[in-house]
Amino acid sequence: MEKESLLTVALSQISPVWLNKAETLRKIEKYILEAVENNAELIIFGEGLLPGYPFWLALTNGAKWNTKINKELHAHYVRNAVTIENGDLDDICILSKKHKIAIYLGIIERPLDRGGHSVYATLVYISAKGKIESVHRKLQPTYDERLTWSPGDGNGLRTHSLKEFTVGGLNCWENWMPLPRASLYAQGEDLHVAVWPGSDHNTKDITRFIARESRSFVISVSSLMTIEDFPPNTPHLEKIFEKAPKVLANGGSCIAGPDGEWILEPVLSAEGNIYKTIDFNQVLEERQNFDPVGHYSRPDVTKLIVNRERQSTVEFENETGKD
Repeated sequence: MEKESLLTVALSQISPVWLNKAETLRKIEKYILEAVENNAELIIFGEGLLPGYPFWLALTNGAKWNTKINKELHAHYVRNAVTIENGDLDDICILSKKHKIAIYLGIIERPLDRGGHSVYATLVYISAKGKIESVHRKLQPTYDERLTWSPGDGNGLRTHSLKEFTVGGLNCWENWMPLPRASLYAQGEDLHVAVWPGSDHNTKDITRFIARESRSFVISVSSLMTIEDFPPNTPHLEKIFEKAPKVLANGGSCIAGPDGEWILEPVLSAEGNIYKTIDFNQVLEERQNFDPVGHYSRPDVTKLIVNRERQSTVEFENETGKD
């Protein structure tokens, strides 16, 4: 019988088929099946991998008001975004259940509960039973991301049991937000998942910082993106290419242990799944001298309040008695 304290994880550092939902889904399924063959129990994909990060914003004067290029690229993005309510992730859930593998997947979500036209950078957790357990919409899009992504809410600030671990996750720069981190710590998180669009300049410092602060394992997973990854049918591709560097995201996926030291140093420019097995007992060892929400906390002095209500623009009153 396999030890409950051991967990084999797959860091799926891959590029999307950029802004192509159907083809990126197929690629994701391929890497899930490869992870299953390598006995992984959890696989993690980067921020917004499905269908890709909005790189055009920094390359096409994305802040310029009311331009045709920005409108057309945005419309293309929205058309390729994920609507969970329409079953866009059903095949992924089926794979998860069939092979008993948990999944953290970064998507660009087009939710019907916000009207179905705006998009969110969302981190989805699918349990090994194939059930979507949390849908966390990024609380604060970063800088130029605000030109295409909408701000989320606290509904997805949740943790999940996985063997002896309690796992939670955040998107990209919201990992720098102390209070959302604290909200996960307070729910018992000891395996923190941080997803990124790519590049070691994001992951090389904060991964170890969060691990040392929380005394948890921290897994950062980034995507890849090079100029060759832009499909030829991308709208306004020639304009994007005018300023696009050869490498837009070089990966940098990595793992830090509960002592803040590297278990896996940032991996650069290598596409594929990266496998590691981690041991929960290391969490208990490091919590001996510091536990940020346990023996080394003072809730009588400082306390956090979290609103996990899913936000919506409309609330319908009871309409019983009407035709």
